[in-house]
Order: sequence, then structure tokens, then C-alpha cells
Amino acid sequence: MQSETVLNQEVLRVNMVSRQQLQSLSEEAICPICLDFFIEPVTLDCGHNFCRSCITQCWGKKEINSCPECRGEFPERNLRINRALANLAEKARELKLNPKEKGSKLYCEKHQEELKLFCETDRRLICFSCRDSREHKSHNFLPITEAFEIYKQQLECSLKSLTKKQSVMIQKELKQKVNMSEVKEQSSSLQTHITSEFSKMHQILTEKEQRLLRDLREEEERILETMEKTLREIQENLNSIEEKMSKVQEAMEQKDELIFLKEEACRKRRISDDASMLSVSAVALSIGKFKGPLQYTAWREMINSINPAPASLTLDPSTANPRLILSEDRTSVRLGEARQQLSNNPHQFDTWVSVMGSEGFTSGRHYWEVEVGNKTEWVVGVAKESVKRKGDLDPKPETGYWVLWREHGKDCFTFTTLPSSLKIQKVGVYLDFEGGQVSFYNADNMSHLHTFTHTFTERIFPYFDTGRCLNGENSGSLTICRIKGH
Repeated sequence: MQSETVLNQEVLRVNMVSRQQLQSLSEEAICPICLDFFIEPVTLDCGHNFCRSCITQCWGKKEINSCPECRGEFPERNLRINRALANLAEKARELKLNPKEKGSKLYCEKHQEELKLFCETDRRLICFSCRDSREHKSHNFLPITEAFEIYKQQLECSLKSLTKKQSVMIQKELKQKVNMSEVKEQSSSLQTHITSEFSKMHQILTEKEQRLLRDLREEEERILETMEKTLREIQENLNSIEEKMSKVQEAMEQKDELIFLKEEACRKRRISDDASMLSVSAVALSIGKFKGPLQYTAWREMINSINPAPASLTLDPSTANPRLILSEDRTSVRLGEARQQLSNNPHQFDTWVSVMGSEGFTSGRHYWEVEVGNKTEWVVGVAKESVKRKGDLDPKPETGYWVLWREHGKDCFTFTTLPSSLKIQKVGVYLDFEGGQVSFYNADNMSHLHTFTHTFTERIFPYFDTGRCLNGENSGSLTICRIKGH
């Protein structure tokens, strides 16, 4: 039994070897152009072989003949018939070998059998001998066709999933590109805005500089004109004196006593009549005008020309919570100890200690500053005319409030809260109605704190809240700073 098995294995080995040899021989008889057995094979000068019709058709009407395999060029078309290769091709055709068989079928490297199964456990192709071996014992197998369908379906599912992900990523890519484009457009618009605003300031300063220089030139010309006139009169008197000195000198040289005395009385009278002297006074330029605090003077002039300049706001008593105390000029507000007896009206805040500005805005750009001092709680910003004013409030953009606030010991995320570590004495509020912008600044150094954006559709009012007063703390006032016209 054992000898029969050995014999069968040897026969199988011989058959495999013979098959491999035949396959190898058939490969030698294949034309590299048509990939079929040679018909009328010819050899080129470089040693490569082709069917006569294949190489002739390949060359066609080319001026330079070259080998399709090695690219060697030949001045003449020397095609030598290869009879041995023709006989080998004929034998291969008689044995009915398939010249394309190797490319269409795969064989097991270990058993030299055609691969017809797929091992799901090891996820690789195997032959029937591999299936029966110890290596694949207890593994799961599938016919290649069935495995192809199963894994093809899995790949189709994966492809669908990847297609969805690709679509999502494409949308994200487009959105990111749009966002980047918007940032670039916004940056370009802001650059134009910055250049325009500073150009206006440059123009104001340039006009101020040119005006001062013109006034200086005019004053210089006026003073010099007066001084030059006096100088001319001095020079004329000097010439007259010198002329009289010459005559006196001449008289002194007179030797005749009678003639000398006769002319002396007349000469003395002429000298005394013309001896008056002009007064010379020092006239200086207006140094105080041209060498004073020029930068401050220019700033004072500029503050009335720039837009927006710090506005002179006032508070509206009709909106103030009854506990609030307003200053006589209505620019300052603080929290009183007791509730005042004020008439309740629909515009008045009754729970939050808040008050609005007297003037509302429906257009333009506006800026004002509020002194908060060392208060531990306060709210500053803007609000719509139609905001809720009764009961407990939730001041945030969704309810019509765009505010900056500080509240001791409480973290709030509904609207912008300042950290207690950030020491601010004065808050700047900027409103651009058409631009839909509300920005806050540390007015001491104009550093930016926060910006809200919104499309405003109704009147916007300045909004103030003094905050609570606990244990005597936070009793200070909120004061609107008056800068314009100082």
C-alpha cells in the first residue's frame, strides 16, 4: 500500500515536471507582439524574434527601424527566417497548448496544482492538496467563485461606505475652501477699512501741519518786512551821518579863522537838526504758538473730526430701576440703599438694577466709554428697544442684549463674562449698526476684549447695570466718560 502511494506521488511529480517543461517550452514559442505562437518567425539583428507580419506591421512607414523589445535601431530591414523557432511553435500548436494559459490560471507553489479553493481562516488561495494537509486542518474553505462573490459584496459595501465618507469630506473641503475665501475677503475688506481710517487721520494731521507751517511763514514775512523797513531807514540815516561827518572833517581842516567861524553857526544848526536817532525794537516770532504742545493740540482738533469720536451719552431716568440713583447731569448711576418711590412704567426695569441710554441708534457708527472703577459686578453693552424689562432677565444676544459683564463668584456662559484676573477700569463700547458689530475694549489701552455680530433691525440703546451691592461692596458708580469737547 505504501509503495503504491509512493508510486502515485512519483507519477504526479513527473506529470507536474512534464507540464512545467511543456509550459516553459510554449513560452519560448510565443511572439512578444501578438502573444500567440509564432507564424513565420524572423530574427532581427539584435537577436529578438517576432512574427514576420507583426514586425512588418509594427514598423509600418517609420523612417527608423527599431526593436520593440530593446529599442535597438537598424539602418536596414534585415529579417532572417528562424526555422527552429517555427518548428517549435508548430509542435506547441500540435500539443494544443494554450499560449495564454499561465496568465489566466494560478498554481500552488508547493503542490503545482491549480488553485481552486479559498481558505477563509488564512484568507488565501489553496489547491485541493493544501485542503487535505495538516496545515489547513479544521479551516473553512470556499470555492473561488463563491468566495469571489462574497468578498466582492463586502468590497461593494466598503466602497459605498467610502463613497459616503468621500462625499462628506468633499463637502467639508468645499466648506473649508469657502471659509478660507471668506476670511481672505474679510481680511481684504478690513485692510481697506484700516487704510481708509488712517488716511483720514493722516489728512487731518497733514492739513494741521501745513496750516501751522503756512502761519509760520506768513508771520515770518510780516515781521521781516517791518524789520527790513526799519533797517532801510537806519541805513539812510547812517549814510546821512557819514556825509555830515565828512563835511565836519573838511571844516576842521579850514585854516582861515574868519571863514571857519562864519560857517560854524550854520553848520552847527544843520547837525543838530538831523541828529535824531531811530529806535530799534526786537520783534520775536510767536514761539508759544509754534513750539507748544503741538501733538496735544492736534489731538484736540482731531477728536472733533474723527468718526466715531467718544460720544457724550446721558441716561434715561424713565428706564431706571427704582433703586438706582442718577447724577444730576445723568452721566453717572449707582445703586441706592432703598427703593425709591417712582412711578412704574412699561419702559422701567423692575428687577434687574438696569438703565438705558437716552439716545437710541438706527444707523451709523458710535463709540462711548464707561468708567467701572473697582466695582466687582457690572454689566455694560447695548440692547434692543423691545427687550424684556420686567422680572428676571436673561441678557444674551438671543433675547436682544449684547453685553459684557463681571459678576463676582459666578461663572456664566450665556453671554460674555470677564475673568476676575483681568483688571479693567474703563470699558469702551463700539456699535456699527449697518456693519452688525458690537465690540468691547479696555479703554485704558484700547485692547480688544470681545466682539458680537448680528443683523440689527430695530433701534439699539446703550445699556448699563450696576450689579448687586453685597456687604457694602460694589457700591461704586458707573460713569459715562465725557471726552468730546474737553
